[in-house]
Amino acid sequence: MFAGLQSHPWAYPALEVVHILGIALLLGNLVLLELRVFGRGAAIPVADLARLALGIAVCGFALAAASGLLMFASQPAELLTNRAFTLKMLLLFAAGCNAAWFHARGSLARCDGLARLSMLLSTVIWVAVVACGRWIAYR
Repeated sequence: MFAGLQSHPWAYPALEVVHILGIALLLGNLVLLELRVFGRGAAIPVADLARLALGIAVCGFALAAASGLLMFASQPAELLTNRAFTLKMLLLFAAGCNAAWFHARGSLARCDGLARLSMLLSTVIWVAVVACGRWIAYR
């Protein structure tokens, strides 16, 4: 299967498209929810928007993770020695920890300063993940 990724000229680029689509769904919906937590679209209840946006974000993460694992499997030795890849994995871990803390403290119900800080941190981390992802090809 992984040999097919390397032998078909369109297979790896198709995986990259799926990966980018997943990232767009994830990051786009997180930013949408962040805007609401920061007070934009106040007529939309946070809980209703969160239910929709987070569901789509999770689907985006699943697409990005599945396609990312397949891309990783096609060249693990190269990626494991790539500093941008290592940093990307550390940032993904940080994003997961931040999300776990955000939800464990009930931040959506509070929408307080810590919730805003956590959401802002989340966006910064995810943008850094995207930047590292692009940098992988050049390292």
